[in-house]
Amino acid sequence: MTAAGDAGNGRAAAVSGLVRQAAPIDNDSMKTTTLALAAGLIFTYSISRGDSPGVHTQSPAYTAEGHLIFPADYRSWIFLSAGLDMNYSEGGMQMSHHMLDNVFVNPAAYKSFLATGTWPDGTILVKENRRAETEGSINKSGQFETTETMGIEIHVKDVGHLPDQWGFFAFGDSLKPAAILPQAASCYSCHAAHGAVDRTFVQFYPTLLPIATAKGTLSEEYKHDEAARKATPGHGA
Repeated sequence: MTAAGDAGNGRAAAVSGLVRQAAPIDNDSMKTTTLALAAGLIFTYSISRGDSPGVHTQSPAYTAEGHLIFPADYRSWIFLSAGLDMNYSEGGMQMSHHMLDNVFVNPAAYKSFLATGTWPDGTILVKENRRAETEGSINKSGQFETTETMGIEIHVKDVGHLPDQWGFFAFGDSLKPAAILPQAASCYSCHAAHGAVDRTFVQFYPTLLPIATAKGTLSEEYKHDEAARKATPGHGA
């Protein structure tokens, strides 16, 4: 955030220098140039303060209050997995509609995982929830994702900023900067107790689970869950 502010100050100095020049130029052109530069300054200031609903970044970015700024370009990141109507509790909440979720991760974290089998500092996992429907266009069966998002959840690893290295953030329709969810939220204990790698559900990411298995980074909690599942009658490998 400091770099953005410094950049803004630098641009402000440049604008001041331009405005003070006494070279004979057309007044209308000067007014247009000054307004355009001022608009650029306002935009830069807004981004540096985190007032924008999102920023194009591949690292965690926060407002002065510590709220996570939404990564606006997350859909250009690495796609990991999708799930339909997933629920981690027996007899969990029944919804009146179907829901598909998509999971994306920032490219730098993905590249690091391929090499190490675990997540580096600065990892951002984005879970996008979308309403699913059967009736639409020529479709006759199954489910497809609609344009309606039903919330976006972000899981961030930021060792120097977050109290327990990892933090969860929930974004509504406005995508305004979000405060970290409190540690009492069930997502923390669930991920700690069942996450396959570093408190994340790599077990549901089919291209990454074999890598973690090969590199020996699977958690003991996940191994215990798998052993119990396979020992249950009717549930095999």
